[in-house]
Amino acid sequence: MKEILICAVLPYFLERNNLWIEKNIEKLKEIKKWQKFFEKNLLFLKENSKIKLSDLSRKIEEMGYERVWNLETIGQFAIRGGFLEIFPINSLYGWQIEFYGNKIEKIKRLGIKIENEKKEKEGLKEKLKKQNLYSDIKNLKEGEFVVHLNHGIGIYRGKKIINKREYHQIDYKSGDKIFVPVELEKKISRYIGFKKPVISNLDTNFWQKTKNKVKKETEKIAKELLEVYKKRELGERKKFLPDDEIIKALEESFAYLETPDQKFALSKIKEKTEKETKPLDILVCGDTGFGKTEIALRTMAKCAISGFQSVLMAPTTILAYQHYFLFKERLKNLPFNITLLTGKKKKGEEKTIKEIKEGKIEMIIGTHRILSPDVSFKNLALLIIDDEHKFGVRQKEKIRETYPYIDVISLSATPIPRTLFLALSSFKDIILLKTPPFQRKPVKIFIKPFSLEIVKEAIENELKRRGQVFYLHNHILTIEKTKNDLEKLFEGKIKFDVIHSKLKEKEIVQKMINFRERKIDLLVATTIIEAGIDFPNANTLIVANSTKLGLSQLYQLKGRVGRSLQQAFAYFLYPQKIGKRAKRRLKILKKAKELGTGYEISLKDLQMRGAGNILGKEQWGNINRVGLNLYCQMLNESLKKKN
Repeated sequence: MKEILICAVLPYFLERNNLWIEKNIEKLKEIKKWQKFFEKNLLFLKENSKIKLSDLSRKIEEMGYERVWNLETIGQFAIRGGFLEIFPINSLYGWQIEFYGNKIEKIKRLGIKIENEKKEKEGLKEKLKKQNLYSDIKNLKEGEFVVHLNHGIGIYRGKKIINKREYHQIDYKSGDKIFVPVELEKKISRYIGFKKPVISNLDTNFWQKTKNKVKKETEKIAKELLEVYKKRELGERKKFLPDDEIIKALEESFAYLETPDQKFALSKIKEKTEKETKPLDILVCGDTGFGKTEIALRTMAKCAISGFQSVLMAPTTILAYQHYFLFKERLKNLPFNITLLTGKKKKGEEKTIKEIKEGKIEMIIGTHRILSPDVSFKNLALLIIDDEHKFGVRQKEKIRETYPYIDVISLSATPIPRTLFLALSSFKDIILLKTPPFQRKPVKIFIKPFSLEIVKEAIENELKRRGQVFYLHNHILTIEKTKNDLEKLFEGKIKFDVIHSKLKEKEIVQKMINFRERKIDLLVATTIIEAGIDFPNANTLIVANSTKLGLSQLYQLKGRVGRSLQQAFAYFLYPQKIGKRAKRRLKILKKAKELGTGYEISLKDLQMRGAGNILGKEQWGNINRVGLNLYCQMLNESLKKKN
């Protein structure tokens, strides 16, 4: 019985070759059962399966396929009587699906074939970019704000049929409205901004003036951006050597099965570091625990065997120490020199600084301490920024200014909008890790009003299975009192400790070691634990007041648990009185149950919280005036004009 797979027309699938999809087909089938992204964007069709031709046609259209008269290339489909013909993006051939009533009777391969898979996929990616980058109106709901290119910001009122023709209705100020034919819907985009927008007035030329003003601003920024990136383009990067026995030994020492996406990312980075002549700027975006650190480790090792130095910069001391301990353990039998730089200048550090300067230490892990004037490198070739949205624009650019031709790899579970935008605008390569580690279970989320009964029960359940607990209380002044209250609740039967940023570095590190060695059952912490720390035995998280934190923060915190095969639980508790925005944040978080939703969360966070790093806070006003989508479109046009 024949079965074919149809992948949605999305960059995620277009970036992966057909061989990758064939190799991972069984894994994809399995993941599709419980992960929304794959459930929505993969379609397996079998002979004798029941489905209406009209339903299949609608589904294929939703997956981004273009309806045509005759199939010519990938990403197209056609309907002829009781036949549906499709050219899946993951196939070299077109296919014919024959229906008998509401059943697939036969699946047959057609004679039409593409010769150059890579070329066809690149062409489709470009086409997609032009079509869909700014106009995103597929799932618009009535009442949402939209931007019409010619008329400005209005309120979407859904589709209407007038004289047998379909239109989108948009309402404006003073009761005015326009009807946009569906064939011209590319002029409409969803409004994304940092606050409620001003509805445009159709009777004045205010919108045209606004657009012109913002356009001039984007031209200024385009000039600045191009200067930075052209400077990088002028330089020659240091090519890395092909893998040797040392790299193979490192790969073999990995205790887990690489996920399909991890393998894809590693092979793409490997190819680029060995062949590309221009400096690399790559964003690896994957959910917490999806294997970004392993990618960093192997890339830094590859850099070292090539005779160059690399830096891994983490936003917190805790995370820097964790990376350092992990790297030391993984590299203990291999000929690499590795060091750690955190906090303020320490006694006896001069020797380490001297060895870095002389190139005797190949791998340097640290916090922003690495940016200090006394730290310099002999042959730095690679900078990896972990949890990159935690670093300010200036901090990120500091090393690049001194070493403009190094490769930069940013790792993030929730990329800041500025990075998303740069990725969309072709300044960065973006690699998405969406396949979860083998047998990893999604964290079970509970969103409830705060009560000591819930807290006590959650802690007891975790300790019964010999696990550990994170309890988040984000106020340093009252954190000791909270710990004491919890101790009273358990009458001293449980080992508690407290961790926050005001403690000395040595103390923080020792407490984390104690927690890792299970000398502590429950750690009362501030958001110091938010960034990437990894304790596989801690599988319950309790956030005492989740209304005080942003959506990305809450999502990052959820990633502190569920990093083993154990079922993990996250309790996001809230007080009796709760604001509208906090309610919305928690509602979105509740929907993010499946693994791998960090990327989508960051987009929603942009809409709600206005993460102001798009191009610096000074651009907030301009983005609000025309909406992010149109702003990006204008900037993109300005870049093309200036380039």
